[in-house]
Amino acid sequence: MGKREIGELSVMDLVVFIMLAEIAVFLIEQPDKEIWKAVVPMGVLLAIQIGSAVISLKNQRFRNWFDGRPSIIIKHGKVDEHEMRKQRYNFNDLLLQLREHGIQQVGDVAYAILEPSGKLSVFERNDDGSSGYAVVLIADGEVQYSGLHTIRKNKQWLMNEVRKRGFHSLREVSLCTINEEGNIQMDKNNEIT
Repeated sequence: MGKREIGELSVMDLVVFIMLAEIAVFLIEQPDKEIWKAVVPMGVLLAIQIGSAVISLKNQRFRNWFDGRPSIIIKHGKVDEHEMRKQRYNFNDLLLQLREHGIQQVGDVAYAILEPSGKLSVFERNDDGSSGYAVVLIADGEVQYSGLHTIRKNKQWLMNEVRKRGFHSLREVSLCTINEEGNIQMDKNNEIT
């Protein structure tokens, strides 16, 4: 499962942990049973978990479906109640997590993003009104249309920006982000430092 913390584990990881524990209990409670009756299901579960992790690493669509997508809950100090209802996220949870970040007023928040893990990432407004929040335009060489929609641009605009920076195709870019000031950051795919 890599070097993820407990809070970063997916639902699948948690299910695999619980099922492995149940199978191990079966082996402990019935020591007279053949060991392979417990080892084989444990191996199958681990293979499924590792296989899904590998597919998730290589395929953005599978990762979004399997792990979920982050949701913008607060944008420029305004709460998106529709997105909160869609995520089954209530104001008590929102205010609790804002307080954990030391924020008392929703208006002080430039962006608050509900991550697939349930954690709230908060970007406070700077004195000049900016946040430092970057919108993802390309991830793993694939266009992130939700990011383009957020900044009100299209794929053709993105292709032009990619070409201006010396890339020939989107596949050459592993990650591309843009901040509120319009600064674009691109990382070359498979770049060795």
